[in-house]
This record gives sequence, structure tokens and C-alpha cells, in this order.
Amino acid sequence: MDFGLFTMFSTREGASQFHTFQEWFKLAQVAEDVGLDTLWLGESHFRPQRAVLASPLVAASAVAARTTRIRVGLAVQVLPLANPLRVAEEAAIVDHISEGRLLFGVGRSSFLESYQGYNVDYAESRALFSESLEIIRRAWTEEPFSYAGKYYQFRDVNVVPKPYQKPHPPIRVAVESRDTFALVGQLGLPIFLRHQMDIPELQELLQQYQAARHAAGFPGPNDVILQIATYVADTAEQARTEPEASTMRQRRLVRETLHHTGDQEAFERLKRLSEASYDDVLRRVAYGTPEAVVERLQEYRETLGITGVSLDVNPGGQLPYERVVRSLRLLTEKVIPHFR
Repeated sequence: MDFGLFTMFSTREGASQFHTFQEWFKLAQVAEDVGLDTLWLGESHFRPQRAVLASPLVAASAVAARTTRIRVGLAVQVLPLANPLRVAEEAAIVDHISEGRLLFGVGRSSFLESYQGYNVDYAESRALFSESLEIIRRAWTEEPFSYAGKYYQFRDVNVVPKPYQKPHPPIRVAVESRDTFALVGQLGLPIFLRHQMDIPELQELLQQYQAARHAAGFPGPNDVILQIATYVADTAEQARTEPEASTMRQRRLVRETLHHTGDQEAFERLKRLSEASYDDVLRRVAYGTPEAVVERLQEYRETLGITGVSLDVNPGGQLPYERVVRSLRLLTEKVIPHFR
């Protein structure tokens, strides 16, 4: 099972933006040193209380230059917000800088701040996403190519450089809305998933995803990475109490920005999660002693068939740096070996 660390470079109250970047670059090096497989970088716009990572590709370039082994993934690049040719070019450059360690995660995002700030109509986001993904894949594999769509038109363009990996970096798509599962299944692409719905509903949606994959000619089991908040401590009491304030701060910030949610389904899903008690939150995260976290991840593997995890190791961004590092070391020393 693939073990990754997820971050959007969350901000610590009272810390400068410069300090935020330096802290997360240090944690990227820790992730490499302790043996994690992947560093997943999210995209966040116009939300200074939460995160500063407006360009995951820029951060991926910096991480790739600072490391030698760990894979560098996007989780995700929000495709409707950027020119797809520019994204294809910059991702190919990062793939060369990393010598083939780039993983290309893509999605639409459900937060309106980004779309409003860039003056992009969220109602067009699904169609924009589809066009952008097709253009990027063709830009990486064809020379030259032309494209005539509703939103983009290109004639005889030859994107340089082509990616280091052939035919291109692995592509993975974030799925959250119910109808997205089957749509992505038709593309045959692996997915990111969050525990935002009840397990039985997620199981049904994953079955729809698999059925659509198989019907489209993509055999084999699902490839699913679960994004989940994780905190490992020496005792159960520490694992419960130490991340509580930071975790609930994150829920409060989600609650305060619900009016910026892109559609009704996402609004209802996030509203329910943001209003949950801490005891309810604990049922959807992996907090505990190493033994308890092993048990929780095994449960997810059995119920959802996950093939990897993308771990938010500082949920809410307010855990002291030393505790985050301690949690990572317990994870790699006492949890990950059970899944190798």
C-alpha cells in the first residue's frame, strides 16, 4: 500500500507566510528521510486562514529539487482554472526536474472562492475539466496537434518539453460528487477519495466506478487512494486530545465558508461534516496509537479496497511541529511495516 503525506501548506496562527513555506519544506524532507512513498500537494486560493499553496506545480518543482527518492504528486491541480497547455508544459518540466517522480492528480474543487477569484463560471467546471484533461494528454503525446472545443482552440501546437515519463506521468482524478464516480470510471483512471459519505454509500459508488471501468474496457481491481487526517501518538489519550483543537478549528473554517460551496450536493455534505462533534469526527479519521491506526487503515482497506493513503498529518494546521514529526516517525516505524 502506498503511504503519502498530503498538504496544501496549511497556515499556523501567528506564523508568517514565509515561515509556513519553510516549515512544510522541512516536513517534505522529513517525509523523504523516514521513508514515505509520496508527497501530495493540494491547491488553495484566496483562503489565507487555511493554506498558502496557490500553485502545487511550483511547490512540486521545489520539493523535487530538494529530494531524490520520494514521489511528488498533485492532489490536485484544479484544471478548470488554468490554461491546459501551460499546465502541460509546467508539469512536464517538473517531471524532468524530478527525473520521473511526478504524479499528476487532477480535479475540479467544490469551493467557489477559486472560481470567483479567477472569474470562471463554476457551472462550466465539469466541461472545462474534460476539455483540459484531453488537451493535456494530447499535448504530452502528440507533436504537433490541433484541438477545437467549446472553450479551447489550438492549431498545430507542439508542447515542449514532453514528459520524462512515457507516455506521461500517471494521472489520478479526485472524486467527490456522486455522479463523478461512474464518469471517471469510463476514463479508466485511478481515483482519490475522502470519507465524506457513509461507508455503505461509498461502497456502492465504488462498485459503480468499477462497473464503468470494466464496461469501458479497463479490467482489474480499483486503484483508490484515501485522503484522511492522521495522528499517531504513544497513548490513546494523547491521540485523542492533542489534535482536537486544531481539528475542530478546521471544521469551523469549513462551516464559515459553506456559502462558497459550488453546488447543493457539496454544500449538504460539507455542512454535515462541519457540524459534527469531535466524537463523530474521530469515526472518519485515523487518530490513535500505532496499533489503533493499523486497525483503522486495515478496516478501510477491507471495506473500500484502498491501495494507498494520502495523510493529512497536521489537520487544521495548528499542531506543534515537533508533534507532527513524532507522529510521522511512529507512523513509519510502527504502522507502515504492517502494510508492506
